[in-house]
Amino acid sequence: MAIDVATAVGRFDDFRTVVGPKTGIRGCWCTAYRCGASLDMAERVDYMRRKCSTDPGPGVLAYVDGQPAGWCSVAPRSSYRRLMRSRTIPVVGEGDPWSVVCFVVRAGFRRRGLMHDLLEGAVEHASVHGAAVIEGYAADAGEDRVDPISGYIGTVALFEAHGFQRAAETGSRLGGKPRWVMRRELR
Repeated sequence: MAIDVATAVGRFDDFRTVVGPKTGIRGCWCTAYRCGASLDMAERVDYMRRKCSTDPGPGVLAYVDGQPAGWCSVAPRSSYRRLMRSRTIPVVGEGDPWSVVCFVVRAGFRRRGLMHDLLEGAVEHASVHGAAVIEGYAADAGEDRVDPISGYIGTVALFEAHGFQRAAETGSRLGGKPRWVMRRELR
């Protein structure tokens, strides 16, 4: 099994394969943190089509044997309106860190560790584009599993496995689990 991770720039169709539903247009389309509920579904798709056509792009894609299999949204925190207005996820430090806000792994490709590949790809993508710090907002599952609906943010253990450290507990809970700001210095 060959796994590759690449920027989403120029790969909107692959992005759509991972995050889009099998029929129709519905769902987040990875705009919830960027635009909130201000866009209807067709506008969400168009918004992400535009994001996938400009550098640095909205995130990274994982491929398994050449097939689009996973997605990680990673961009400067300032590009996520929901984070900038959050009352529960604190700003830690100065500057504009890059933020990992979600992971999506397609059915049929789960339980292969792709979130690890996606997170490392997100770190590399942020670093190549000059990020000094990258952070995520992970659930602290402890010894438990995070429920599938809440797993999109990743776990503290996932981030720690890639050199991130707990920077601040948030005022947020997801799936009944506390969330932490996880940070990694890149320079």
